[in-house]
Amino acid sequence: MAADTGRYRSAVSKSKDPSGLLISVIRTLSSSEDVQDRETEKGRLEEAYEKCDHDVDELIVQHYTELTTAIRTYQSITERITSSRNKIKQVKENLLSCKMLLHCKRDELRKLWIEGVEHKHVLSLLDEIENIKQVPQKLEASMASKHYLHATDMLVSAVDSLEGPLLQVEGLGDLRLELHSKKLNIHLVLIDELHRHLYIKSTSRVGHRGKDKDKGRSASKDTSVLDVGLSTPRKLTEPSQFSTPGTSSMRELQEMREDLDVDPEENSAEFMGILIKALAKLKKIPETIKAIMERLEPELKQILKRSTTQIADHAYQRGENLAQDNQPRLLLELLELLFDKLNAVAQAHSVVLSHLQQIIVSPNGAQEGIKLYEQADVYAKIQTVLQVLLMDYLDVKNTRRAAEPSAQLSYASTGGDFGAFFAKKKPLRPKQSLFKFESSSHAISMSAYLREQRRELYSKSGELQGEEYGRGRQVQCE
Repeated sequence: MAADTGRYRSAVSKSKDPSGLLISVIRTLSSSEDVQDRETEKGRLEEAYEKCDHDVDELIVQHYTELTTAIRTYQSITERITSSRNKIKQVKENLLSCKMLLHCKRDELRKLWIEGVEHKHVLSLLDEIENIKQVPQKLEASMASKHYLHATDMLVSAVDSLEGPLLQVEGLGDLRLELHSKKLNIHLVLIDELHRHLYIKSTSRVGHRGKDKDKGRSASKDTSVLDVGLSTPRKLTEPSQFSTPGTSSMRELQEMREDLDVDPEENSAEFMGILIKALAKLKKIPETIKAIMERLEPELKQILKRSTTQIADHAYQRGENLAQDNQPRLLLELLELLFDKLNAVAQAHSVVLSHLQQIIVSPNGAQEGIKLYEQADVYAKIQTVLQVLLMDYLDVKNTRRAAEPSAQLSYASTGGDFGAFFAKKKPLRPKQSLFKFESSSHAISMSAYLREQRRELYSKSGELQGEEYGRGRQVQCE
């Protein structure tokens, strides 16, 4: 029996498929000749079954805890899977129900969604209206602090909004007209500020240097006429407080930003660049160039007038008598001061030209059909002003009266005009004065009065005029 049991075990171990063993047993039972063989085979099977059952019982006893834990875990997993299936089934049913309900309420939901979008747009418009209502006050504050680029950006953005999304808002009609009027006039203020820096700010330091120079000269005011030729001549190529156009790259000019926490006029070159950028945002570059060319010669003449007044005032302070002739030292002082100031003006124009060039060629502010003025135009006007000055001072006595019927000499003068200018004139008999009123009380009081008038004129046309230079345009803008 033991051998038979081992044979069954070996058969079971060799056969991976239990159905093969069952077929073998059935074949053995069917091929047996008598009942005894069948009973014998049956006994073998029962013995093998009992042995297997005994082995299983022993394994169960040995691994009872693990088996119990596995059974319980399996039961728990089975319960969870069953519960999850039920929940998923319920969710599917709920989704189908929601789908049916949403399909029924589709039009109503679409209407509510459209209303939500409209309300959101209305809220954004209301916020924009509130911000635009504060633009006049903010614009006035920015203009007062001279942060012109920030004011221009704010004004242009507000006008675009009022003429765009808010065009149909009737309550903003007055504000729209006010801001539109400011936009039309703000470029006049910017142009005035640009000219103030071109001709007043650029020459203010030169005026202070002239004062210091005159203090040194006051110690040796009794110099001879021959000492004039020993002075070092001035050149119009001396460096000034402005940088040359080549020192700023295109990236630096394009990345120029306005700092609201510092004085905008601290750096005059950057301030002029900010003014040009603001004018470009207003699309007023052609008007700016036209105004610069139209006001170039009058501004240079004003510089000449202020410089003459300054030299005369300093001469009065030194106690000199301007009525005396043959004082070339004063002319030398005037020319030196003019060379310094005109050099500063030329350097300022070079900075403005560099900014204008970068604005025109930049991809963001490219404007076609704009013709810039050149640095040669500035030097030509400077030369014209200096020529008129020298003709007034160096003209021979009474030659101007003799040349009154002829036209004034210019760059286009003919050879005959030059010949008439240098022709020998008939000497006139000098007139001898019979008496003078220099020591009378009336002459002394009149001289003091004229001295005070000259000082007041110089102060008004100098530093004080620079502060009030753009107020007229600013009042129009406001």
